[in-house]
Amino acid sequence: MSTMNSKLTFKRGLELKNRIMMAPMTTKMSFYDGVVTSDEINYYALRSGEIGAVITGAANVQNDGKGWEGELSVASDVFIPGLSKLAAAIKKNGTKAILQIFHGGRMTDSSVLRGVQPVAPSAIAAERPNAETPRALAGDEVLDLIENFKAATRRAIEAGFDGVELHGANTYLLQQFFSPHSNRRDDEWGGTLEKRFSFIDKLVDEVTATVDESGAENFIVGYRFSPEEYENPGIRFTDTLFLVDQLADKGLDYLHISLRDRQLVSVSENHKEKSMLAYIHEQINGRVPLVGVGDVLTSEDAEQVLENSELVAVGRALLIDPHWGAKALDKKDDLIRQEISNYDREELFLANGVWGFMEFMMPDRLGK
Repeated sequence: MSTMNSKLTFKRGLELKNRIMMAPMTTKMSFYDGVVTSDEINYYALRSGEIGAVITGAANVQNDGKGWEGELSVASDVFIPGLSKLAAAIKKNGTKAILQIFHGGRMTDSSVLRGVQPVAPSAIAAERPNAETPRALAGDEVLDLIENFKAATRRAIEAGFDGVELHGANTYLLQQFFSPHSNRRDDEWGGTLEKRFSFIDKLVDEVTATVDESGAENFIVGYRFSPEEYENPGIRFTDTLFLVDQLADKGLDYLHISLRDRQLVSVSENHKEKSMLAYIHEQINGRVPLVGVGDVLTSEDAEQVLENSELVAVGRALLIDPHWGAKALDKKDDLIRQEISNYDREELFLANGVWGFMEFMMPDRLGK
């Protein structure tokens, strides 16, 4: 079992001073064109310095990958100066900066894309209200997408980040390739479980090779995934165990599970004896560090996650108390801020996008 205060060194040499990471959360703070804002920089800087690493909210790797307004972009070299300021703001007092990179796939719409039809592995709409039917990516577009993830990784290196996280969770494009609901292709990128993994397989190989060939020292690559889907057909927990088993043997520095609750149990009848986090950790079997997450509000919660992971990601608690890390590391949970009001928003750099997330996810923690 890991402890929060202990250091961790990844295979590419990057060392974290403790086991706490800020979970990637949508901020909607960037300019309309994806350029970083000063408020966004201040938001991350306020929550840096005490914890081991900060993982940013998602940054799109190409224009049709934009998932929402106010989203970060890493789709062009023009974004490097702003991203450099963001990385520098995070990297104070030894905290490491990780840029999460992604493509929204079918989980966007033409209004966000300024009239452009969303793209996905197949022309299958998501099961959500008012979902648009996407256009299926052509074979050459799939290869171009991989090149754009590689280019985004290069830009993250140039901007001074310490790593990138491939966002393969929360039903976005990487997950869409793996899902039998969103991927109905009959070429090399779809069909069997193994073929639905082929895009992720190649993407991970190409991105990690980009890092290794860049000469960048101590730059890491992580991968985030969601363990189950509710759609039918959809990703089942046995599919995810296959995914994790494959990824654990690749050139990644860590895997990061996406869970709303660390104790969540699979809907699968064959995997109900323990939490999905515990099953995943068991499947990895020490081959690569696992980042656990899920309703971590106290130091005890964090230590519980670390019983089945090497790192713990903290989200909502850091929104309310930017100094949660120092207090939890010192086991001073009584000092952790439990509630905020609308009057605290400016002080904590909680713009409308973050505040909306908090109103939806944690209304009981918001005072009047």
